[in-house]
Amino acid sequence: MYDKFGQFINGKWQKSSTGETYEVLNPATEEILGKASKASIKEIDLSLKSAERGFHIWKNTSPWERSKIIRKISEMIRKKNSVLAKWLTLEVGKPLSEGLGEANGAADIFEWSSEEAKRIYGETLQGRSPNTKIHVYYQPVGVVAALVPWNFPVTLASRKISTALSAGCSVIVKPDVITPGSVMELVDICQEAGVPPGVINLLSGDPAFISDRLLSSDIIKKVSITGSTRVGKLILKKAAEKVQRVTMELSGHSPFIVFEDVNMDRVTDMAIFAKFRNNGQVCISPSRFYIHEKKKDDFTKLMVEKTKKLKIGNGIEKDTILGPLTTKKRLDEIEKLVELTKKEGAKVLCGGRKPAGFNKGYFYEPTIFDNVKDNYTIMNEEPFGPLVPILSFKDFDEVIERANKNDLGLASYIYTNNLEKAHKASELMETGTVAVNTGVVALPEAPFGGIKQTGYGREGGSMAIKDYLNIKYTHLGIN
Repeated sequence: MYDKFGQFINGKWQKSSTGETYEVLNPATEEILGKASKASIKEIDLSLKSAERGFHIWKNTSPWERSKIIRKISEMIRKKNSVLAKWLTLEVGKPLSEGLGEANGAADIFEWSSEEAKRIYGETLQGRSPNTKIHVYYQPVGVVAALVPWNFPVTLASRKISTALSAGCSVIVKPDVITPGSVMELVDICQEAGVPPGVINLLSGDPAFISDRLLSSDIIKKVSITGSTRVGKLILKKAAEKVQRVTMELSGHSPFIVFEDVNMDRVTDMAIFAKFRNNGQVCISPSRFYIHEKKKDDFTKLMVEKTKKLKIGNGIEKDTILGPLTTKKRLDEIEKLVELTKKEGAKVLCGGRKPAGFNKGYFYEPTIFDNVKDNYTIMNEEPFGPLVPILSFKDFDEVIERANKNDLGLASYIYTNNLEKAHKASELMETGTVAVNTGVVALPEAPFGGIKQTGYGREGGSMAIKDYLNIKYTHLGIN
């Protein structure tokens, strides 16, 4: 499956000079999908030189021409959405319908970025004297290292690549070894759309080895990473040595707060959608459920009923809602956390085990807990899987305080029909994004990112491009 790809350098796919490869597994069957090329020092150094040349070409390409090419990428993604969806199903394990959603979402991201390329506005100010002017304008920061995780490889690669392109930067993309083909297919589409050689490069292989080598280079001027807080801190320390600009979207542990004045049938539908998308392997997945004490029983009953109806299976099969977890490591960690949560005193209402009839694959039943307390491990460490701990609360101030008592601050979910309560809660939540009466958080036109230990910087919206630009100010005297 990976034979037509490899390392993408200077507009061409090529194998590693050492001939080394690594195996990629299908999480639904545990079968080997294929062997992907493993980059050596030679390929990393070649990609750096390629990106440096590509930057000089791309930064001197007019914003309107850049916009035209980026929009072409968007159009081609829509034409090839089924190809990308299949890659996502085979490598990540998500159902084909979710893969199509991710591919179409990636097209939206490129479309949005294509317009932003034409809207990099500076400003002119009157100087302190009649014969002076102050010019403020933006210039692309340079070569970008884009470090992409495995859970939404096409979406997250698209955010980084499209924003870099719209700003006039070149980019070196590093996909995770778990999902290289999804990103390789996306980069191939970018090439077909007319991106000049050297502007986009891809390195696949040992994550720590590649990242360390890239960040040690003077050529890299910016790093964009989506990953865990632990890895983000390591990248930040490394980037500090070269004073490289960093955008980080790291771990999340999102509260889901339900007040007593809402329709529980509708809210549980939104909870199911938000929680079990990609089997809970989502940084914005709600993972701490606070339900008003008057409605907790109603919410819990409906959640259990609806969760039991979700079809578990290989994502390639029709009607599958929950595919496997993506890795054996993730499955082991989920099993361990479930047992620990039970040991700490929680009651399993449904799930809590591998589903019957699956001899292969990293499958695990969606699991709902009751009798959970705030000091349980599951409430303080991101579960990153299909686990739903349900707690109750009495009043507004109490639940806001409990929800904010966490080092992570990416997303939060608020459900109420009281407008005053909705506004007040959204303002008080210590998260970078808030969803009120909806299960949707990430949109191309909105600034996405977190605070606290979740990192800083934004992807999406009109603000994202500023992280890929240097601000220049010229004081102009006119004689």
